[in-house]
Amino acid sequence: MTRCIGGESKPMLSVIVPVFNEEESVSILHRRLAEVLVGEEYEVIFVDDGSTDGSFAAMERLRLTDGRTRVVRFGRNFGKSSALDAGFRVSRGEIVITMDADLQDDPAEIPRLVATLDQGYDLVSGWKVDRQDPITKTLPSLLFNRVTAAVTGIELHDFNCGFKAYRRRLVDHLRIYGELHRFIPALAYWRGFRVTEVGVRHHSRKFGRSKFGARRFLSGFLDLFTVLFLTRFNRKPLHLFGSMGVLFLGVGLAINLYLTAIKIAGQAIGTRPLLQLGVLLMVVGLQFFSMGLLADLMLSHRQEEEGLYEVREPEAAEAEPESSRAP
Repeated sequence: MTRCIGGESKPMLSVIVPVFNEEESVSILHRRLAEVLVGEEYEVIFVDDGSTDGSFAAMERLRLTDGRTRVVRFGRNFGKSSALDAGFRVSRGEIVITMDADLQDDPAEIPRLVATLDQGYDLVSGWKVDRQDPITKTLPSLLFNRVTAAVTGIELHDFNCGFKAYRRRLVDHLRIYGELHRFIPALAYWRGFRVTEVGVRHHSRKFGRSKFGARRFLSGFLDLFTVLFLTRFNRKPLHLFGSMGVLFLGVGLAINLYLTAIKIAGQAIGTRPLLQLGVLLMVVGLQFFSMGLLADLMLSHRQEEEGLYEVREPEAAEAEPESSRAP
């Protein structure tokens, strides 16, 4: 259940838990993880995202009494994406589990997530089929998931679920920030990794209060545009900027042709605001087109240096899944 690199024994399973003001929950979660993972080689990584209560002290007590527990601490609150990214960077497991610290994710589901990975997937995302949250969270989340699935083309029901299982090769490719943790399945799928989801049990919150709010909801939709660019236009930026450039150029050209016609007919156009608009649109169109060309040149250079997709030979024992997406 372990792998050795340079003589160092590394755990097979890493469990990453971002924590923000969950003092009452971390000890209970740690005990439940130990009960579920008994007999396994694993590590638990708590990432303290700038907690202002006694969460860090509670995690430190666990670290001092259990050698499999590690703690990463931020000086202030940076957000869940940064906490997950820090956990990914320090984790050592071949399989990585992420889950929330509020006890709403059930550690007993971890074996099923890992078993689904063994079917040939790189990422298994949880789906809170019977979500135990108030309607003020479930309705916005339902809208967000529907829009995200439509925009990204990934047929998942629950992008928001933080309960996920990853293979090491995917974790090593991830760099997330902002609110991009919500879109990890889309980012993984568009890089060629195999993604699916399974239904998981979800419990009601017992301690503290939810960190969800209107601001995070808005931030998620704004980051959706970032994901759209990183996935659909990451390898063809000229298609995005060039299309916008052609649109502005076309409208500006049409306006200027119209003004040219009425100028020939004898009308004065030098003081008309429409002339300024036509010229402005053509200049903006050229700028967008130039941005697309420059982005394509930068992309070509980057691809020569590091590549933009994962390349691997299939292992003999690796089963090919029927689909790389959940129905």
